Amino acid sequence: MIINTFKQRLQSGEALIGLWLGLANPYSAELAANAGFDWLLIDGEHAPNDLRSLLGQLQAVAPYASQPVIRPVVGDTALIKQVLDIGVQTLLVPMVESVEQARELVRATRYPPLGVRGVGSALARASRWNTVPGYLDKADEQICLLVQIENREGLANLNAIAAVDGVDGVFIGPADLSAALGYRGNPGHPDVQAAIEDAIVRITTAGKAAGILSADETLARRYLELGATFVAVGVDTTVLMRGLQSLASTFKDAPAPSTGGGVY
Repeated sequence: MIINTFKQRLQSGEALIGLWLGLANPYSAELAANAGFDWLLIDGEHAPNDLRSLLGQLQAVAPYASQPVIRPVVGDTALIKQVLDIGVQTLLVPMVESVEQARELVRATRYPPLGVRGVGSALARASRWNTVPGYLDKADEQICLLVQIENREGLANLNAIAAVDGVDGVFIGPADLSAALGYRGNPGHPDVQAAIEDAIVRITTAGKAAGILSADETLARRYLELGATFVAVGVDTTVLMRGLQSLASTFKDAPAPSTGGGVY
């Protein structure tokens, strides 16, 4: 059986440092995997990814220690089935707002009778096309389900969502959360930070892993101190853009323009 070491390490309480991948390209994904991050988030929500490009990036990072996490565009049962079949074992599902939604996501990631994941393992990279002995009996225990809280309703239902059996971790989405709280583009606002810090404490108190994305080193370290255990510290598009801008400004004798936004 292919063991989900990301899930194992989360359960041990180890702090795992990740990077967001939005370039939607296997070559750049492999570069990130070679850099030594613990996990890599392959973004299907905001990046121009489809099922085939997600597959290509999974294949590119497979030889490396960095563990892939896929964020689908939406927590749809049929889409989750496809993403699991191409071999990902850890999902981060956006915009989770209720305990009922969280329970349905758990069911979507489990085979019957515990869930509703379609059985098509002969066609699936996940089972190595039915060459992994006992795959159907062992697959469920290797699935790591992370749900993303990013609005007022999600915050209000956070305790109940975190208590759902089968939810392994809760991720706070700072960009959408700051917008939902009235501070769009300003996740560093004291009100937003207070909500984030309270959420991290509530998640860890529930015995679940807490996660977040922040390219602000001070904030990222603060979240780690509070007990967050899967923290993304940058985005590949931003890292590349800032590097390109810096290089261009060096030779054009002009200040490097800001990437703006203040979120990542």
